[in-house]
Amino acid sequence: MDQVEITCSSVSCFISNHEGFQGSIKHFTSDFVVTEINIDGQMVYAESLAKSHSEPLLCSGNRQRGRNCEPKTDQTEGSALTDSSREERASQQGATDHAFSACVNMWEQHHDLEQILGRSANDELEKFAMENSLCYNHNAGENPGREHISLGTFPDKHQRANVHRAVRHTFPHLMTITTKNEITVKQNPDYKELSCLVSEEESQDFFRFIDAKVPDSVFTFKSDDNKEHRKAVHHLLSKRFGKLVEAKSFTGVNSGEMRGATVKVRFRERKRTAADCVEEDIVYTAFVLKKENLETLEAISYMAASLGVLSSDFTYAGIKDKRAITYQSMVVKKIPPERLREKCPDFEKRGICLSSIHPVSQPLSLGRLWGNHFDLVVRDLRPHCTDLRSDLAQLVDEAVDNIKINGFVNYYGPQRFGTSQTVQSDRVGLALLKQDVVMAIRLFFTPEDGGGDPSNRAKRHFLETGNAKESLALMPEQKPRERLLLRALHRYGPGQDGCTRAWLSLPHGMRVFYTHAYCSRLWNEAATYRLRQLGRHVVQGDLVWEDRERGEGGKQSARRIHVVSAVEAVDGVYSLRQVVLPMPGNTVKYPENIVGDWYQERLASDELQDCRFRVVPLKLNLPGCYRPLLAYPQNLTHKLQGHSTSLQTQDYSDHTTAPNLTLSFDLDSSCYATVCLWEIMKCEL
Repeated sequence: MDQVEITCSSVSCFISNHEGFQGSIKHFTSDFVVTEINIDGQMVYAESLAKSHSEPLLCSGNRQRGRNCEPKTDQTEGSALTDSSREERASQQGATDHAFSACVNMWEQHHDLEQILGRSANDELEKFAMENSLCYNHNAGENPGREHISLGTFPDKHQRANVHRAVRHTFPHLMTITTKNEITVKQNPDYKELSCLVSEEESQDFFRFIDAKVPDSVFTFKSDDNKEHRKAVHHLLSKRFGKLVEAKSFTGVNSGEMRGATVKVRFRERKRTAADCVEEDIVYTAFVLKKENLETLEAISYMAASLGVLSSDFTYAGIKDKRAITYQSMVVKKIPPERLREKCPDFEKRGICLSSIHPVSQPLSLGRLWGNHFDLVVRDLRPHCTDLRSDLAQLVDEAVDNIKINGFVNYYGPQRFGTSQTVQSDRVGLALLKQDVVMAIRLFFTPEDGGGDPSNRAKRHFLETGNAKESLALMPEQKPRERLLLRALHRYGPGQDGCTRAWLSLPHGMRVFYTHAYCSRLWNEAATYRLRQLGRHVVQGDLVWEDRERGEGGKQSARRIHVVSAVEAVDGVYSLRQVVLPMPGNTVKYPENIVGDWYQERLASDELQDCRFRVVPLKLNLPGCYRPLLAYPQNLTHKLQGHSTSLQTQDYSDHTTAPNLTLSFDLDSSCYATVCLWEIMKCEL
C-alpha cells in the first residue's frame, strides 16, 4: 500500500491512482450475471447444488453441524433402558459409541477454534483452560487462576452457537455463558464434581456426550465393582442431569474375569407435544432461483402469492441485484417439491426459473454464504480523454492490476438505496428509526421522478386523497410491497396505529431493509470521511480485525475488534486492509478518534443522538456490525474484445466499433460489483 494515492470525488474515494476509462454496464441484463457462492465455497448453479446438497443435512465433507450427525440405530431395539433386551445388547454397545465418537470427531474437524475466535483469543482460551485443568488434576479446593475470561461479543446467534459448541467440546471442563451477546468462559462445577468420581478421560467424554445430545446414543462408564462408588455416580447423574438422562447399572464380566458392573446413560424420551407434531409435519423444499430483471423480494412475493403461502415462508442467504441475471439458493416452507415443480411454468412467465428442487429439513438463514461470483460485460469502452494516443488495452491492464493489489473502498452500492426513486430507501429508514411511521409511509409512497406509469399514479392518488382502497385498485399486481401496505392501510386506517400495523404486515426482510439502508448510507459517508481526513495510514483509535482468518460461514463479525494504540500506529503493526468501520447499532463500539466523533455528530444531525436502534412498536432491533474499509476481488480475470491493435484505426467515438470488456471475479458477501467497477473505471456509474 506504500504507493497508493487516495483520490476523492464528490461522494466517494478511490484507493488507486490509475487513469481508468469510460463504458456502460447493464446495457442488457445478460451483461450482469451474479451467482451465489454457498458456505461450501461452491457456486449454486443447478448442477453443483444438486451434487453438493442431495443429502444436505447428513454428516459429509461439507461444513455441517454436529447435531445433525446421528448414529444409525437398530429400530427393533427397545425404547426403554430397563428393557431386558438392553442388557443382552450391552456387549454390543461399542458400535453405537463408535458411531457417536466418529460423529463428534467430524464435527470437531469443521469447527476449529482458532478459525472461529482468531489466534489471540484462542491462545488466551487455551491458557485459561490449562489453569483450570491443573486445578482439577491437583484436586485443589479452589481455582488457582482467573475465575472467568471473555471471548468477545458475537451479535449473530449462529456464531454464538458455534462458539458455545466448539469451546465445550474442546474443553469439557469449562462452561460458556452469554450476556448481551458477550460470551464468557468459566470453570464447570458439574465437571469438577464428576471428575472426583471417575477418570479425567471419562469425565471429558461424558460431557461431550451430554453436549452433543445425539438421539438414541448411549454413554458407558468403565466397569466398577464398588457398589457404593456406583451409587455415588448414580446420585450425581440424577441430581445434575436427571431431567435430561437416565442411568442404570448392568452386571457383566470385565477383562480381568471379575464380576463387576457398568453404568450406562441414555437420554430420556421427551414427551411429544402438539407443537412437536406440527413441527415434524413441516415440509421444507430447497431450490436454485434464477431470476432476470427482478428484485429478490419481488420474486418471493410473486411466488408466495401463487403458492398461497406467506413471503416469510421463503428463506435465503442474501438479496441479489435487480437488473441482472442472478442465481441463488432458497428454501420454502410448507410446499413439497412436487407442488413447486408444478408451478415452474407459471413462474417462468415472470422471469423466474427454479431448478435443483429437492427436500431439506431446515430453512436457510440470512448471511449463510461465502460471497458471490460475477460475470460482467462493460460495453463501449473509451478513454476518459479523447486523445487517440491513449492505449485502451494498457489502461485496462493497469486498472485491473491495481485493484488486485490495492482493492477498493468497500462502499454499499447504489442498489442498496434505490437508484430511481425520488425518495430513497435510507430516508424511509431514518423516519422509522425516529418512530415517525406516518412519515415513513408517505415517503414510501412518494412517486418517482417523471413517472407516469400506473404505480406512480396510484402512489400520487394515495398521497393526495389518503384513500387506500382506491389507491389499491390503481396499483399494479407486480407491486407486492405497495399492495400489501395499501391493503393493510385500508383495514387499519392512515393514523399512527394504522400505519404501524400496516408496516408490520410486511415480511421482516422487507421491513429491516429500509433501516439497514439508512445505516449503510452512514457507513458510506464515514468511509469517505475516514479516508479524506486520515488518509491511507492506520492511526491511533482506528478499529481493526485482530487477524485475517475467516469465521464459520465466512462471517467476519466472529473475529475480535481491537482499538489501535498510539504505539501500534507508530510501529505500523496494522495495515489499511485490516481497518473496519461500524455499521450503527446497539452493540458496536465506535473508533476512538475523530471518526468516532464524526459518527456522534452525524447521528445527532439526524436527531438520533439518543437512539438505541431498537424500535419496539415496529419490532426492529439493529445490533450493528463491522465492515472492512477495503474489499478485494478474488480470481479476477478480464478480456478486451473488439479492440484494434492499431491506435490509428480505433475510433472511440463510434459506439458501433467501441470495444467491450468482460470481467469475472468473486467478492465476499455484502460487497458490490458496481463499486468494484467504480474503482476499476474511475467513474461513478
